[in-house]
Amino acid sequence: TQEMSVPVEGVAGGGTAYGFNDGGLNSEPLKQSTDPTEVPTSDLVHVWCMPNTVNVGSQETPRPLETINLLAARNERESFQIAMRPKVSWVGSTPSGSVQVQCSDLCSSAGDRLVVGQSLKLRRVVPVLGVPDALVPLTQLSLLPGETSVIWVSIDVPNGQPPGQYEGEITVSAMKTDGGCSDNLGKHEKDQLCVELKNCLDIMEPIEGKPMDEVVERIKCASSSLRRILFSPSFAEFISTNGSFDMMEEDAVSNLAVRIKLRLTVWEFIIPVTPSLPAVIGVSDTVIEDRFGVEHGSEKWYEKLDLHFKWLLQYRISPYFCKWGENMRVLTYTSPWPAEHPKSDEYFSDPRLAAYAVPYRQVIAGDDSREIYLRKEVEILRSKPHWNKAYFYLWDEPLNMDHFHNVRKMASEIYAYAPDARVLTTYYCGPGDAPLAPTPFESFVKVPNLLRPHTQIYCTSEWVLGNREDLVKDIVEGLQLENREEWWTYICLGPTDPHPNWHLGMRGTQQRAVMWRVWKEGGTGFLYWGANCYEKATVPSAEVRFRRGLPPGDGVLYYPGEVFSSSSEPVASLRLERLLSGLQDYEYLKLYESKYGREEAMGLLEKTGVYMGPERYTLEHRPIDVLRGEVYNACRPS
Repeated sequence: TQEMSVPVEGVAGGGTAYGFNDGGLNSEPLKQSTDPTEVPTSDLVHVWCMPNTVNVGSQETPRPLETINLLAARNERESFQIAMRPKVSWVGSTPSGSVQVQCSDLCSSAGDRLVVGQSLKLRRVVPVLGVPDALVPLTQLSLLPGETSVIWVSIDVPNGQPPGQYEGEITVSAMKTDGGCSDNLGKHEKDQLCVELKNCLDIMEPIEGKPMDEVVERIKCASSSLRRILFSPSFAEFISTNGSFDMMEEDAVSNLAVRIKLRLTVWEFIIPVTPSLPAVIGVSDTVIEDRFGVEHGSEKWYEKLDLHFKWLLQYRISPYFCKWGENMRVLTYTSPWPAEHPKSDEYFSDPRLAAYAVPYRQVIAGDDSREIYLRKEVEILRSKPHWNKAYFYLWDEPLNMDHFHNVRKMASEIYAYAPDARVLTTYYCGPGDAPLAPTPFESFVKVPNLLRPHTQIYCTSEWVLGNREDLVKDIVEGLQLENREEWWTYICLGPTDPHPNWHLGMRGTQQRAVMWRVWKEGGTGFLYWGANCYEKATVPSAEVRFRRGLPPGDGVLYYPGEVFSSSSEPVASLRLERLLSGLQDYEYLKLYESKYGREEAMGLLEKTGVYMGPERYTLEHRPIDVLRGEVYNACRPS
């Protein structure tokens, strides 16, 4: 099947849908194959649209097709989903048939355009552990009997896009199959096929003298790659019917296709290029080194880190690379180059970056001692206009007095060269060997007294806070704002259902609500421990496995592109897209707050039913549209 071609852990095993329609399906008996050049696609395929917060499972039942109406600010990404389910088979074998999905430019009455390929992007939703999550490049889509397939449509509105009403359409066309397979492959498909086959050879050669466990892993990876090739759209019909794609004439496609009308209102508000909320998210350099076979400090190592950094910026997050040491000591850095290198200045000056991590010691070993290196770095960075973005993240979740002592010692060394430096410390409890108060909660609240003045950013776990907004108030009121103290939050492992988090299988609104919670609680920053922290692998296309002991999806927000195709571009998860949507919602709320005050903005968030607390938020998408519409109506120029 199509899913079996994707080597992601558990994907071939199916699994139950999460939060989907459990009402069953009134299935139709499959009729005799029908020629798609003579019959409208609507007679062959159910096509309908769904909001971006819905997890559309393989057993999602069809709904009426309606016009899509979207609202977007400038510099915003808005998205929705197209679901398809075959009514009958038109190839006479296991796959019901293939469809082609095409999108027109979106045009305004003034002649302005949002161009396909630049602003409009189509991706296929692929399940992971039975849950829709990976967004992979879309070619032709093979539909399977009794299963719903999904396409994710995203629209990026540029900063300078003129406001107005934009219209376009998306067409879905059933494809006819006939003839021989390989003759119909275009140059691009043939080139991609050659790359895929060469990758298989690279994986297998040489294996002489390799440890047996590595040989077994290489064989598995080569097998997965070959399976992916054989079940790709280029071969799917050949395997089942010994046929190939016979592209229909353009006018036939136009006459018989299902047409989805798309209307987009672009309004005057511009989402700030520099995010109002620094959302710093870790990327494991060790995982990159192992999976892609790049040596620490090599030219290819720099290239890989550069690719990941630049790709992640589009999601309004501020990435930092990290390497874990003993006792949760952590080396964090946003730029792998030293401060004097032009690339570091390029990274730190990028307006899309809201905050950057400065390493406490050298990322690449050199001749300088740690003290000399630290002084040089700080002296250079303090002279730059972007120094106010800098922070030091030295230790993750200190647990005892020795850990807290080390944080204070390291911070003191930094302050000797930069008294205005910011040190960030994450924590969820006080020192276990020297309780600060009679109860764990009270001890947790008193941690700033133990860290002060060696920490400026107190980053607390949302898991500990639970639904106690009174605890949030205690933390905020205890901050010494005159000493530049800030309160950030983070999620790691917990909180669990029903609280907002990014675990695989949670509702879409639950994942988007992470940033609603941050805004309502009043934190000025957010940290997430890892975006690529899956199990170790030594081949780029190796099966992706979530780490044992963690909730599925925890620490993984995107996948290696090589797992799904020959592309090296990372593959986003639905959860990463919903993270972006939440950060954009944060900007809408900030805009409303700037015009009408925080109490009014808080009232709007609750009045629309979007978010009242970590256990009370909307399960449906409509209140989100209502909230955004209210901000649009109240804040657009009269």
